Order: sequence, then structure tokens, then C-alpha cells
Amino acid sequence: MTEFAAHVEDFCTRLFEDIRKLTADTCGVTREGYTPEEEKVHERLAEAAREIGLEVHADDALNLWMTLPGRNRDLPAFVSGSHTDSVPLGGNYDGLAGIVAPLAVAKYLKDANRIPERDFCIVAFRMEECPEFGRAYAGSLALTGQLNPFELELPHRDTGKLLKDVLLERGVDVERIASGEPLIDLSKIAAFVELHIEQGPRLDKEPVNRAAVVTGIRGYLRHKRCRVEGETAHSGAVDYEFRHDAVAALTDLLYVMNRHWEAWLHDGKDLVFTCGVINTPSTADISIISGDVSFGLDMRSLSMETIRAFHDLLLEEAAAIEEKHGVKFIFDDVIVGEAARPDAILFNRLVKAATDHGIPHLQMASGAGHDAAVMTSAGVPTCMLFVANQNGSHNPHEAMRISDFLSGAEILMHAVVDYD
Repeated sequence: MTEFAAHVEDFCTRLFEDIRKLTADTCGVTREGYTPEEEKVHERLAEAAREIGLEVHADDALNLWMTLPGRNRDLPAFVSGSHTDSVPLGGNYDGLAGIVAPLAVAKYLKDANRIPERDFCIVAFRMEECPEFGRAYAGSLALTGQLNPFELELPHRDTGKLLKDVLLERGVDVERIASGEPLIDLSKIAAFVELHIEQGPRLDKEPVNRAAVVTGIRGYLRHKRCRVEGETAHSGAVDYEFRHDAVAALTDLLYVMNRHWEAWLHDGKDLVFTCGVINTPSTADISIISGDVSFGLDMRSLSMETIRAFHDLLLEEAAAIEEKHGVKFIFDDVIVGEAARPDAILFNRLVKAATDHGIPHLQMASGAGHDAAVMTSAGVPTCMLFVANQNGSHNPHEAMRISDFLSGAEILMHAVVDYD
């Protein structure tokens, strides 16, 4: 174990466990954005930061900032962080690992009286997951002036409450966020690095390389709630040629789009396509031909051109299936998350930090989206680090070995120390 790892292991382990207990659910953890559960996490992180001796404040979107002052505070800061919320019944490390890691770096530097040349800031973003509203990255989008006014009108999937009303209840200045102006001067950020668990199996299959420098983040196009309108009828009394079956039409669409997806992958295109939500009405029954079905779609790629072309193909196929089944597809407004490439100079710095200090690592792309993508789109020099984790993510069985986490955190530490 390295000097850094030995110094911060207990601090990190205790902080992870404290926050797990604060937000434990029937299984896993649940900390929805801008709720009392997420607030508990921010309070515990702020407490840990103050114990280290960091400056602590919240911005106008209630993102939490924790700063180790540098020698020259006029220089743009080195910033690292991630998000504090989780999906319902999710894992404890998705997001949180990317906040505990820079806190560990700050503790190590502070305890060793190694003052960086510039401010080292840790940011804890609000509401990155945001499955309840269908728009990811609310906290970082608000920070960078990229949360669109129409997105503030998105309704909560369970309560129907609008996102803007949830923010208002927490004391957020919604008008300022809707103005499109960043909440801080983004030119004051020299670099942003987000450490995150991989959320997939690749690194965990590696016997030696337990960390990675990320080469890019897939962008996405999403439809939160689409519908197929057909005609409800008796399942036994209406023959095939007279049906307007909404479920059959959706099944046809998903089948043909999955076949297209296979073909595009065979042609070497980077693409994933998911229909994660399908609902028939509460009155649905096995003896009823459903005249109404709602569904959600998620398309991702490192190439926004690829996703948009696949989305155009989706609309073409839906139109053909409408005619075949005598139904109507109704697509809601598409939600866009731009693909992100790392800042080349920062990427090379992270690779060098790992290589120079003998930390085994890979270079790999991120299939999932992250706050780092938002920072990239805002013009901030950005890159990511991955650490291995077990059992995937977005589920209560998510796990992460502390030794893997500390390997990634140590790359971050050397990048901060060596930056100037």
C-alpha cells in the first residue's frame, strides 16, 4: 500500500459507510435529488470538509463547493467532483466515489502541509441521475447555464410536480437558472476531473489494470414518454385485419429497430438503443386489445451524428408501422445530452500521472453519461477517471473494492500535485 493510500483509507471507508447508513433504503440506497436524503449527504460531506480545514459554500443551485486554498488564488482552480444523488434502490458509490476521492486528496495534502499552487476545489453536484424528471445533470447544467427553461417544466413521474417547483421549494433561484447564465465564472476553472466507478465489467475483469483514463463519454437522445394510440377492443371478437393494436405496433417498432441496431454495430458504428419503460393503462386485461401504450426510449453513441441518424430512422419506421396497424405514434420532445471528448492536454496529464507513478491503468470510453460531459460542453477542460467496481451499477448490489478506489484517487492526487 502506498503512503497516500495508507493515509486516507480509513477516512474514505468511514465516509462511505456513514453516507450509506444515512440514505439506506429497503435495499441499497435512495437519495433523490433536492430531497432531505440528498441534503443529508451534503451535510455529511460539508462536515468532513470542515474537519479537513476546507472552505465550504453552496452555489445558487445548491451544489456544494469545498476548497483547499492554493498559494496563488488568482489562478484558475483545479476542480474535481461528481454527484450525490442516486437512482431509487441504487448503489452507494455511483457519484459518491467521485466526491470522496478528491476529499481524500485534499486531506492528504492538508495533513502533509503541501499547499497546491492554485485552489483545489471539490464540487458535489445535485440531481445528476434525475430519473424522476427524465433530464439528467440538473445540478451541473444549472451551474453552467445549460438547463433549458422547458426542462424546468418537466413533471415528476410520480407526483406530477414540476422541476421548477421542486427547486423553488428548496430555495433555488429558478429565474436565474432559466436565464441561461452560468452561476460562476467558468474561466476560473483550469481543469475539471471526475472520478467515477466504471459501472460495467471491463475493469473488474482486468487482473492488474484496475483504473482507467476515459477517452470519451457517449451522448444521448431520449424520449421520456411516448405513446401509441390505437383502438381498444375485445381480444376474442376482433380478428387480425380489423385490429388497431397499440402493443403490437410498439412490438413491431422495437423489433425492427433492434435489427437495425445489430446491423449498425456490424458496420462499426458506436451505438446503444434501449426501451426501458413500457406501460399499458391501469384498465389493461388479457382479454383486451390495448388501444393505448406508453414507452420511453434511450439512444447513445460517441457520435451525435450517429444518434441523430438512428433517431431519423426510428421516425421513418414508426410512420410505416402506423400505416400497417392503423395506429398513431406520438413522440414527446427529445431530450439531448451531447457526447463529450476529453481535453487532450488534461487527458495526457492524467495518463502521465498514472504512468510516472507506476499505477496500472487502461484507456477506455464511457458508455454512461456523467456531469463531466456537461462541463465539457460548457468549454471547461475536462477528463474522467474510472475505477473498477463489481455487480454493475444502478442496482442495490453495486460494490467497489477500496483498493481499486484508492488507485484511481492516487492518479488524481498526482495530477493535482504535478499540475503546476
